[in-house]
Amino acid sequence: MLLAGLAIAIGLPVLLWSAGKFVGGAASIANHFGVSPLLIGMLIIGFGTSAPEIVVSIFAAINGNSGIALGNAYGSNIANIMLILGLTALISPIAVRSNIVKKELPVLLGITFFAVWQVLDGTVSKDDAFSLLGLFVLLLSWSIWHGMKGDKDVLADEYSEEINATEGTVKTHLIWLISGLLLLVASSRMLVWGSVEVATFFGVSDTIIGLTVLAIGTSLPELASSLIAVKKGEHDLAIGNVIGSNMFNTLAVVGIAGTLQPMSVSADFLYRDVLVMIAATVALFVFCIGIKRQGRLNRLEGAAFLAAYIGYTYWLITVAFI
Repeated sequence: MLLAGLAIAIGLPVLLWSAGKFVGGAASIANHFGVSPLLIGMLIIGFGTSAPEIVVSIFAAINGNSGIALGNAYGSNIANIMLILGLTALISPIAVRSNIVKKELPVLLGITFFAVWQVLDGTVSKDDAFSLLGLFVLLLSWSIWHGMKGDKDVLADEYSEEINATEGTVKTHLIWLISGLLLLVASSRMLVWGSVEVATFFGVSDTIIGLTVLAIGTSLPELASSLIAVKKGEHDLAIGNVIGSNMFNTLAVVGIAGTLQPMSVSADFLYRDVLVMIAATVALFVFCIGIKRQGRLNRLEGAAFLAAYIGYTYWLITVAFI
């Protein structure tokens, strides 16, 4: 048990640090070779913040811990919206001005409902997983098309400011890219092993561990980037990173894990956690799409998200130790 606790305590910060270096190195190298800031932002930064979730879920699926793989992906989606955007909006209201973000919101909503429809039969089969990856390829193509168009957009300007703020040579960024990837893989294996051991020791399901410890832990990069973005006045970047991460989690994280190992979905997970994810996504859409008003997430809405997440987490903990 002591070793398992140390594995989590050491593995999680190393995972987050290495993910940041990996994504930063990739973005800087792409920028050096003239890739547009919008394309770098939507592909490397927007999706790359989900690197911890995908590596953790891959190793969980390989080890047969489908509860961790699925709980980590969907739990991160819930945490991204309710915890991260809730806390961020509570500190500083978030205005949504980017047309790209407004186009991504209904796409995220559609992807979420499609993923929920897939798990209604109580499983994520290999066919389900491949269809998720197929949608992910379409999403990548759409992102690349937007990035290559070079349209003027608030989000493009905010990505450009973030990318141009980085310093260092190509060689330095390449070293960070490779070392970040290696540490990302090693820390993920350590984290999954420690989580399974802790779950076994306390007699709780690995799904609960995935929804709580791992979901919150692997969502910390999004929390940090959202808080920094809002502090700089880059509101659309805060929302855009969360939307991109949730799309990646739903399609790529679950899709890749499902191709490695079909995953069963318990009734508790379906009627509790999946419904919470739907409710959070629908609420985000309603708040930010801006029907007959400026799209925004104000302090009251942020407080509601945060309070709901605290209540949801308390519910999970209560269920785990009954």
